[in-house]
Amino acid sequence: MERQIPRASLCTIGCRLNQAETALLTSRLRQDGYEIVPFGQETDLLVLNSCSVTDNAEKDCRYLVRRTLRHSPQAYVAVTGCYAQTGAAALGRVAGIDLIVGNQYKMNLPDFLPTWRELRKRAVPHLLHSRTIERSDFALPGVADYASTRAHLKIQDGCNFMCSFCIIPFARGRERSRRSEDVLREARALVDKGHREVVLTGVNIGQYRHEGQRLLDVIRRLEELPSLERIRISSIEPTTIPDALLDHMATSRKLCSYLHIPLQSGDDSLLQRMNRRYRVKDYTAFIDKAMNRIPDLCLGTDIMVGFPGEDEQAFANTLGVTSDLPFAYMHVFSYSERPGTAALRMTNTIPSRVVRARSRKLSELSRAKRLAFYQRYIGRKVKVLFEEVRENRVFTGLTVNYIRTAVSSTENLASSLREVVITATTDGLALGHLEEGSSKSLPVVCQ
Repeated sequence: MERQIPRASLCTIGCRLNQAETALLTSRLRQDGYEIVPFGQETDLLVLNSCSVTDNAEKDCRYLVRRTLRHSPQAYVAVTGCYAQTGAAALGRVAGIDLIVGNQYKMNLPDFLPTWRELRKRAVPHLLHSRTIERSDFALPGVADYASTRAHLKIQDGCNFMCSFCIIPFARGRERSRRSEDVLREARALVDKGHREVVLTGVNIGQYRHEGQRLLDVIRRLEELPSLERIRISSIEPTTIPDALLDHMATSRKLCSYLHIPLQSGDDSLLQRMNRRYRVKDYTAFIDKAMNRIPDLCLGTDIMVGFPGEDEQAFANTLGVTSDLPFAYMHVFSYSERPGTAALRMTNTIPSRVVRARSRKLSELSRAKRLAFYQRYIGRKVKVLFEEVRENRVFTGLTVNYIRTAVSSTENLASSLREVVITATTDGLALGHLEEGSSKSLPVVCQ
């Protein structure tokens, strides 16, 4: 018997910006009559929003196409995103892909699908691709569809910085910003749907500019939305953060005391080869200023391991700097050769076994730093915006400064903002009880 409602499954590889775009595509497909099913279930349509930041991300894309076709061999497969932009030719050789949509056309992908009764496998994928990407400021249709309490809100795209290792300027084009009124339109709609926190996303959000407005101006306007409890900034470049933003974060009731500021390396020679716009002393001075101005700031960073020329001394410098700086956590990842980037022409490549060993050291340091950061809050009262429930009615959520916190309760805490006393910590999780001392708050047992 023919299905009356077509099924669509969406999958995101990569960054929060991709997640924000996938959420908008999800909303559009639901409006077009599709039943949205979780990725991994049988489906009639797969939309895969891809990433090209690393070779592994591209491998993941190809694997997920094969995985879907094993349980849904007749599924129509549409691939969009950064890999579709930079690797369209390679994707065209992957069996089972029916539609490839570059980033210029990503947000209009549903317009290029056949009617659902005509979703049939193609012998050769249809390609929608442009080497150039529009540079003008933009608006986005619709309202993103999220099941979570937090919602990502895209405000910017593209990058002009041209770091030597990074393919994103080729994948997403030059810097451009979302029109401020359109940002506010979607934010209002997200709040009306029950979201209490928005995470501002983009490639280089510190470079937001629209009709004289900058990032801080957008934040101030978002703070005027009565039911919006929190605004969180996603990854932001250190050279794009003005003192005024730090001062506002220190006093705001809604802007989260959280900054994720990529360092990439603690060695000046590598930073120069990476074409980063600061040196270690500049980065360190900025971090000192931020930590002094913002009480209880959670500071995260990105560290790249194995960049060409990272000798033992360079890695020792990175290890020393990351040990000394007050990071609450670090995202550690390996250098990956990317076509078209300046780093591809560099010599002195690092053996993979060395990269793995260095990554382990930095990852262990990151775990230790996260645990130490969490332990500072034992016995303290914090506000937690609860997001989800796990087994045995254990609810988890985040503090304003990004501490993942768990409380066991017979009360439904989902989407509520509650005061919690932290009593213990584990690796990546703080445990606590509701401040009210209600009998509904139970001890948390993690297995």
